[in-house]
Amino acid sequence: MGDHLWVSRYILHRVAEEFNVCVSLDPKPIDGDWNGAGCHTNVSTKPMREEGGMEHIMVAIEKMEAKHKEHIEAYDPSGGKDNARRLTGAHETASINEFSYGVAHRGASIRIPRSVEKDGYGYLEDRRPSSNMDPYVVCNRIIKTIAIDED
Repeated sequence: MGDHLWVSRYILHRVAEEFNVCVSLDPKPIDGDWNGAGCHTNVSTKPMREEGGMEHIMVAIEKMEAKHKEHIEAYDPSGGKDNARRLTGAHETASINEFSYGVAHRGASIRIPRSVEKDGYGYLEDRRPSSNMDPYVVCNRIIKTIAIDED
């Protein structure tokens, strides 16, 4: 995932340069009453994608809830300061201070797609990473939490 995002960002900047357009990855480049921009991250492990995977999804969510603060700090390059402007609890964003999850809940920290609930397996969507996130840092934090059980 990380390489694809970095290359996509590079291409975006180069194309914008050709049209004399400035690109910002800031999660809220303009102050105001709007939701800003995130980099929602879909997460799954092999057991999550197999029959009975919902149980594994719920275990991962519980682990992520226990490490909410650490995730917030990793999810933008400013240790959470950039995301504090975006994750207000309004405009289909979760509050930066509270962890939440739900099925098809666009205002939750973690969203479980309706199709995943119906099928009983699939993936979860972490809606907390900011648009300027470093994908290697985000993936590292998620893996440490749900796969390695780092304390």
